Amino acid sequence: MTIRNLVCVLLLACAAASLSRAQVVTGKSSTFAIGADVSFLPQAEQQGSIFKENGVARPALEILREHSYNWVRLRIFVAPTRLPNNLDYTIAAARRARAMGFHFLLDFHYADDWADPGHQPKPAAWQSYTHAQLVNAVYAYTRDTITAFRNAGVLPDMVQVGNEVSNGMLWPDGKLPGNWDNFAQLLQAGIRGVSAGSADQPHPLIMIHIDKGGDIAATRAFFDKLATYHVPFDVIGQSYYPWWQGSLNDLQANLDATIRAYGKDVYVVETAYNWKPGTYTTHPGPFPETPQGQRDFLDEVNRIVLQAPGGHGKGVFWWEPAVRGDLVQRGFFDDDGNVLPVIGVYDRYARH
Repeated sequence: MTIRNLVCVLLLACAAASLSRAQVVTGKSSTFAIGADVSFLPQAEQQGSIFKENGVARPALEILREHSYNWVRLRIFVAPTRLPNNLDYTIAAARRARAMGFHFLLDFHYADDWADPGHQPKPAAWQSYTHAQLVNAVYAYTRDTITAFRNAGVLPDMVQVGNEVSNGMLWPDGKLPGNWDNFAQLLQAGIRGVSAGSADQPHPLIMIHIDKGGDIAATRAFFDKLATYHVPFDVIGQSYYPWWQGSLNDLQANLDATIRAYGKDVYVVETAYNWKPGTYTTHPGPFPETPQGQRDFLDEVNRIVLQAPGGHGKGVFWWEPAVRGDLVQRGFFDDDGNVLPVIGVYDRYARH
């Protein structure tokens, strides 16, 4: 090989390496999402909660960031009266996270309060709407909300059009299994709203999120049916809480089957585990409900997602790591606000 050829090879190798690094750092879907739903964090801080590492008080987002967390998930309600997650609150939380370098997943509930598999209530202002009016409302609300985030300089990187929609949304109009036509129209309206609100900026990835992390049959039934409506979406989100959604083996089998069936990237977009006893009181769980057991649980979920076929396992989001009160036993901080061993799960991936 001549000196000139050697130089060319070296230059090409450097360019390829630089491109690879750029894709890892900047690509929305190429970056493995080490994520946390921190929707209650601003409220917790406003109410005086203090989070600490090694006994020193620090902002919780800083603690997460320094342990390799790179995504936040924030939910939004239409007109909440009981919970804080309205538009202004969520934009402020997104601005803070984006300023710290986090990617941002926005979770539309299309309700004034919780929407999940057990209840998907209409917002109070939409209660009397016909189905056609409801479709228009979903489109306009989504468009206007995304426009507000865009104007604030925090257009989401990814958007969930609905939260845990395995049983539909906006009941009774979009309740499944009886109203698939209505449900598909509501999803499509939300997706069009994301596109319209994004305007000339790159559109967020669209996630469809269900709660069947360990259930192959239910996952296939849902997405096979959805495919018949040609709903355009990019990625699949699954909730996985082992006390509700099966064993770790079930999770692995379902992620593998889902990816092979649909060829889409998959996220475990909600997961959590107790660091002190609370859920497994009558039978043992997959790990002890201890600080080390909590860490081992996340380590195993992460391993399963990383090993999903074809690199299509794209991330894990912990549900509410920085919260006080009744949910503290599933968070990352003990009763005194000190961060627990689970925070270190991703450290080894960042160190070299």
